[in-house]
Amino acid sequence: MSSTEPTEPKVEETKPAETTEAPAADAGAASAPAAEENKPVTSSSVFSMFGGGAKKEKKEDEDRGDTSGSAKAQRDAAAEEDQAPESEDVHFEPVIKLTEKVETKTNEESEEQLFKMRAKLFKFVKESSEWKERGTGDVRLLKHKENGKTRLVMRRDKTLKVCANHYIVPEMKLSPNVGSDRSWVWNAAADVSEGEPEALTLAIRFANSENANLFKDAFLKAQSENEALFKKESGDAEPEAAPAPAA
Repeated sequence: MSSTEPTEPKVEETKPAETTEAPAADAGAASAPAAEENKPVTSSSVFSMFGGGAKKEKKEDEDRGDTSGSAKAQRDAAAEEDQAPESEDVHFEPVIKLTEKVETKTNEESEEQLFKMRAKLFKFVKESSEWKERGTGDVRLLKHKENGKTRLVMRRDKTLKVCANHYIVPEMKLSPNVGSDRSWVWNAAADVSEGEPEALTLAIRFANSENANLFKDAFLKAQSENEALFKKESGDAEPEAAPAPAA
C-alpha cells in the first residue's frame, strides 16, 4: 500500500519594488551645487553675501515708511509741503451790517447844560450811620428848554449809570461838610436815580476848594430860578416834585 506524502504549497515571495526615483533626486541634488558653482558671480550677489545691495536698501526704505520706491521723490514732496502756501485774498461778507446808528435817548436831549464838574458823590446810610460812596463822575446842572427848570444829574464813569437825579428845589440847604472846604452836604426829598422817588442825604467832594465854590454858585443860582418857577406854578397847579427818570 503506497502512501502519499503531503506536499506544501509553494508561496512565491514578493519583494517590494525598488524605486528608481531616488537616484534621480540624488542626481538633481548633486547637480544643484554644480549649477551654482557654474553660475557666474554678479555684483548684486556679492553685495547680498555681505549684507549689502538692493535688498538692504529696500528694507531701509520700508523701515522709513517709503512705499513709493523712491525716497528722494518723497523727500522732495515733503519739502514742498513744508513750504507755506501763499494765502489767497478771501473776502467774507458780514452777517450783520452795522451801518445804521442806533440813538439812545437819555431824556437830556431837550435840556441845556449850565454846569459840569468832576466830583465824587456819597450817600448817608441811616441804618449804619456812615457815608457810603455812590459814584465818581461828572456832576451837571441841566436846564429844560421848555419849562425852564434845572435839575442835578450825575452819572458814574464808564458805566454812565445815574447816581443822582433831582430838581434843585427851594427847600434844599447846601451846607459845608465838617472839616472840609471842598465838600458840600444837602438833602434831596425826591431823588429818582433808582427809578422811584427816594429821600436821600447826599455829600459831594471836589478836587479842590475852588471847584467846590464854583459848584456852590451854580447850585444857588439854579435854586433861585427854580423857586420863582415853582411859585408861579403853585397858583395854577401842583408843582412837579421830581424830574423824569434819566435813562
